Amino acid sequence: MELVSIEAEEYAAKFSFAEDELLHELNLDTTETHTNSHMLSGHVQGSFLTLLSHLLQPKTILEIGTFTGYSALCLAKGLQAGGKLHTIELREEDATTASSYFERSAYKNNITLHSGDAMQIIPTLNELWDMVFIDADKTGYIDYYELILPFVKQNGIIIVDNVLFHGQVLEQNISGKNATAVDAFNKHVKNDIRVEQVVLTVRDGLMLIRKL
Repeated sequence: MELVSIEAEEYAAKFSFAEDELLHELNLDTTETHTNSHMLSGHVQGSFLTLLSHLLQPKTILEIGTFTGYSALCLAKGLQAGGKLHTIELREEDATTASSYFERSAYKNNITLHSGDAMQIIPTLNELWDMVFIDADKTGYIDYYELILPFVKQNGIIIVDNVLFHGQVLEQNISGKNATAVDAFNKHVKNDIRVEQVVLTVRDGLMLIRKL
């Protein structure tokens, strides 16, 4: 199901602030060469992440699911001076691509890339998070959420991608494994009195969660 038309996405991009040169190069590189290029945050969503990060001015950011590094570079733009972004990628090939772009960025000293299983890595980081972006395996969303929430600061923000999952969560009888997991996650957060949340119909759906 096409949730946002190509024309609307192109129009939104036209009137959103432009990608910098490195982000534009990474966008093209991923789109033209990666078999899962649809997983890239892209221009409009990336600009939203940058704007939100600038508004929050986080000192610590955690990203679960680096992919090729686009969203991490967007989020890093709003870090406080000396701030740190930790990003975790399971696939070594994608981690290698992301690392190569991080090394070329102005934020190379602010970004720490971890390659491996996020459930194993997160407990070792020993940080309190101002901002978290979850964009990893959908069946793990509830586990990631429960693992990180105790380490999110009060009024900290968790951003979760793909909460509409290609429109499959709108189906009367949800059957796909990932869509079922995303729907279960959405219901889990809705019923969590520790937070308040809003779902935005940006791209494939973003949920913004504030820890109370």
